[in-house]
Amino acid sequence: MTHPLLQHLSDFFVDATHLAFWLVLLTVIFVPLERLCALHPARIWRKQIGVDLAWYFINSLFPAAILSVPLALVARWLHGMDFGGMYSTVGGWPLWVRLPLALLVGDIGAYWGHRALHAWPVLWRFHTIHHSAEHLDWLVSSRAHPFDVVFTRLSNFAPLYLFGLAQTKGSHPDPIVLGVTVVGILWTFFIHANVRLRLGPLEWLITSPAFHHWHHTNDEHRDRNFSFIFPVIDRLFGTAWLPKQWPSVYGINEPVPTTLAGQFFDVMEPAPPRRAPKDPAAAAVIAAATGAKIAPEKTEAGLEPSKP
Repeated sequence: MTHPLLQHLSDFFVDATHLAFWLVLLTVIFVPLERLCALHPARIWRKQIGVDLAWYFINSLFPAAILSVPLALVARWLHGMDFGGMYSTVGGWPLWVRLPLALLVGDIGAYWGHRALHAWPVLWRFHTIHHSAEHLDWLVSSRAHPFDVVFTRLSNFAPLYLFGLAQTKGSHPDPIVLGVTVVGILWTFFIHANVRLRLGPLEWLITSPAFHHWHHTNDEHRDRNFSFIFPVIDRLFGTAWLPKQWPSVYGINEPVPTTLAGQFFDVMEPAPPRRAPKDPAAAAVIAAATGAKIAPEKTEAGLEPSKP
C-alpha cells in the first residue's frame, strides 16, 4: 500500500512534469511570435526571467489546490438546495451552450475582482507584483503573488458555481471549469505578449494585446481595461481605453523587490500601502459590500470614454 506522503509527492512530480511540458510548448509558440512581431526590442533571457519562471510553477500548482476544496463544498451546498430546479436545468444544457456563457459570466466576475485589486489598497499591495513589470512579454502573465491569483480565480469561478454553470462531478473535473481555465490561461499569455498585433473589428468582441497593454501603462490612462477576454464588459462599465497607438511606459512607481522571496513576503509586511489606485466606482462597490472606508486617489472627474 502506497504511503499517502509518497502518493502526494508522486502526484506533485507528475503535475510539475506536465507544467514543464506546457512551458516548453508555450515557449515554442510565443518566443518565435515575439521575435517576428515584436512590439518592443527585448532579449529572451531578460532580467527576472528566473523569478517569472518560478512564479509560473508556483501559481500553476498551489492556487488550484487551495481553491479546489472550498469551491467543491460551495458547489455541493448550492446543488443540494437547487433553487427552483435551476442547477438541474442549467446542468442539462449542452456543453456548447454552457461553455461560452461560462466564459462570459466568469469574465464579469473576474472583471470586478480585478477592479477590486486596483481599488482596495490592501489588495493592490499584492497586485503590485504583477504590475511591476516595465516591459511586457508572454511570461509576465505568470508574475503574480499567489494571493492575487487565488483572489482572481475565486472571482472568476464563484459566479459559475453560483449560477449552476459549473457543478461538481464526483472526483472528475468539471469540463466547464477545465475549459474556462484552459482558455483563460492561454489567452492571458497571449494578451501579455510582446507582439505588435491588432485584431481589427474583433477587438470589439475579444481582448487583444493592445487592449491589455494599456492596462499595464503607467500614465494617466492606468486603471482601465480590467476584463481578460471580453472588452464589452469594460465598455459597459466605462473603463475601456483603446486608442490607435500603444502605451509608451509600463510598470508602477512603487519599488518592488526583484527576488522571489522579496516579492512573496514584502507585501505582507504591516506597512501602509504606497498607492491608493484611482477607481472611485470600484471603491464604492467594495465599500457597499464590505462596509470598508476606502479613499482612492483623487483624479479627474469620471473616466474617459472608450475609443475603437
